[in-house]
Amino acid sequence: MEKRVKKILELFDEYYGDKDKCYLNYSNAHELLIATILSAQCTDDRVNIVTKELFKRYVTVDDFAEAQPQELESYIRSAGFYRNKAKNIIGACRELREKYSGVVPRDIEKLTALPGVGRKTANVVRTHIFNIPSIVVDTHVKRISQRLGLTKSEDPVKIEFELMDIFPKEHWGRYNTQAIAHGRAICKARDPKCEECMFSELCPYFLNSL
Repeated sequence: MEKRVKKILELFDEYYGDKDKCYLNYSNAHELLIATILSAQCTDDRVNIVTKELFKRYVTVDDFAEAQPQELESYIRSAGFYRNKAKNIIGACRELREKYSGVVPRDIEKLTALPGVGRKTANVVRTHIFNIPSIVVDTHVKRISQRLGLTKSEDPVKIEFELMDIFPKEHWGRYNTQAIAHGRAICKARDPKCEECMFSELCPYFLNSL
């Protein structure tokens, strides 16, 4: 397993580079937090369209904390689940203001205690704002990790800890970037391009389909 994992990571580095990248647009910690809340069951491209105007209207944590729900909802409607997301964004920013003087904390327990913030959102912030190595289990990371036989779990938290056990810490952050790129280009949920995939000889999903 160790040699296989090493080969998989080498191929990821070869094809997608060894740098972390965030696919959400942001200019500070609270914008990334909000963008990631919006990204639940929504594409990054759509979130980036939404936040382009959203972050012009609401600039500070205080702006979001004092936002009128209906007005905020009108800005984020196309991101889906907009009522619940608006409620969580306002609630999270009120807690940031009341408990942390408007500063986004780096501690995962404090982050996940905020409304609408699970481990995925917290780990995105920790990776890209605080440079704390973290594995973000989104739909791409989950699907590709399963197909490559790196996990059999369905629970994102279990997958996160399983991957942390088998990957070197320095690869945690960039695996997120690489898996998302691979999921978009090759290993799609429907009609994956297995014949074009560099992992075909290592991938149980492909080998079992032959």
